[in-house]
Amino acid sequence: MPQKGLSRRDWLRNGAVGAVGAATAWSAHQKAAEADEARGKPSSLTITKVETFPVEHKMKYAIGPSVSQSNVRASLLVKISTDSGLVGWGETADVGGTHGIIENHLKRVLLGRNPLKYRELVRDLWGPNFGDGRAIGAVDIALHDLRGKALGLSVSELYGGGHRTKVMGYAAAMNYVVGNDPAEQNPPEAAALKARGFKAMKIRTGRDGLKKDIAVMEKIRAAVGPDVRLLTDANGAMTLPAAVKFGKELERLDFYMFEEPLPQYPNYAGYDVLAQELDIALAGGEVLDSRASAKEHIVKRSFDIIQADASLCGGISEVLFICEMARLFSIQPLPHCWAGALVIAATLHLNSLIPPHYTGFKEGDEPMQEFDVYENPFRDEIVTKKPDIDKDGYFQVPTGPGLGVEIIEDVVKKYVKK
Repeated sequence: MPQKGLSRRDWLRNGAVGAVGAATAWSAHQKAAEADEARGKPSSLTITKVETFPVEHKMKYAIGPSVSQSNVRASLLVKISTDSGLVGWGETADVGGTHGIIENHLKRVLLGRNPLKYRELVRDLWGPNFGDGRAIGAVDIALHDLRGKALGLSVSELYGGGHRTKVMGYAAAMNYVVGNDPAEQNPPEAAALKARGFKAMKIRTGRDGLKKDIAVMEKIRAAVGPDVRLLTDANGAMTLPAAVKFGKELERLDFYMFEEPLPQYPNYAGYDVLAQELDIALAGGEVLDSRASAKEHIVKRSFDIIQADASLCGGISEVLFICEMARLFSIQPLPHCWAGALVIAATLHLNSLIPPHYTGFKEGDEPMQEFDVYENPFRDEIVTKKPDIDKDGYFQVPTGPGLGVEIIEDVVKKYVKK
């Protein structure tokens, strides 16, 4: 039917032009799709399967922080598959029903959806899980891996490119080992890590009381010299008065930071008080579950260094948001990472994206990559190339599509809990 005010001839002419325009547009769409396929980008992408792999490995001996030691290494891996054949992998800690949330709730949100519609997906994922940052973390890392592969971009490139291509590593080391005396074990371990190339390292502490623990720290400082950056983690083993005394001794020994001396629960209570008492940088926040919980502690300055973990706190985008927010308060972001190759890769990308503290030429305190040095097949065996530091003490940020790591699924299945 001709539009009002148009003659039949005008209407037919307009219709012909519209048809030509539609055909031209469709032809352009076809050409764009063909070009996408030529460079490896799929013309359509739909999530068809979500799989979880609860994996476990028994180590040769029990290790751990001051509060517990175990010989079991466990993780939860997530694989998201699409109709194009592309897959994405993620990782988290299987704690408190996380596995069930992914299987029974988040899977329903993901199936049949386009993973490139990331922001829409992430918003929907937060709905049915009652704020479980671990479940979201694994899925978010997998979605980043998948999106990067689909678009031919690394995770860093998805955000416009990083500020750095390599990140200084620090060894998460000198755990309590059942049957070993830290005073005998830790100094030679520290010296060996320095020889391996580490310019920074973290020691577990808090088990044996102020005098014994400080004596061990003094021996470690003597073993590595003044130029190695030393950090220590008490894993919530101390009271507030004990943490104040211990922190002042660490200041004397020129330690870089004092991590989580007070219990993490309830809600990092007392950290804002402790931060005011100490000159040494107080670090914490590895069990924060979202930007909302992080904001509370950023505003009241519970930490000098905030340690949100991509696998525990909602994934890469959530932790990047927290890092940016922390910088507004001159709080240093230092993402926590004590997991396998997938979380290590995700954290390296995060560290590449954290902006320098200064807007000028000076870098200031650059980000550091935490690296657990103990036995871990989910770091070393399930990928075609395991992560490691170079001779200068740095990790290279992966450059391949997505996370930039290639998973060997047959090896993953070998470690699935029976």
